[in-house]
Amino acid sequence: MQDVTRKFAALDSKAEMKEILNSVYNSLLVKGYNPINQIVGYILSEDPTYITSYNNARSLITRIDRDELLQELLKTYLDK
Repeated sequence: MQDVTRKFAALDSKAEMKEILNSVYNSLLVKGYNPINQIVGYILSEDPTYITSYNNARSLITRIDRDELLQELLKTYLDK
């Protein structure tokens, strides 16, 4: 049996990252969670159980590289 490393496609743009974050945020909100706390928990721990599986949010958030996300958040925060 062949041992194959699975690769995930990186996001093409910041717009796609924002779209995914908005979708995950809305899914968490609909399910009654505090989206900010849940997303921060995921970013700090990389534990996907912080994100609901509702609306495929859990698999969507894993498409975002956490390092890139943190870089963009910091850049945006400092620019304003």
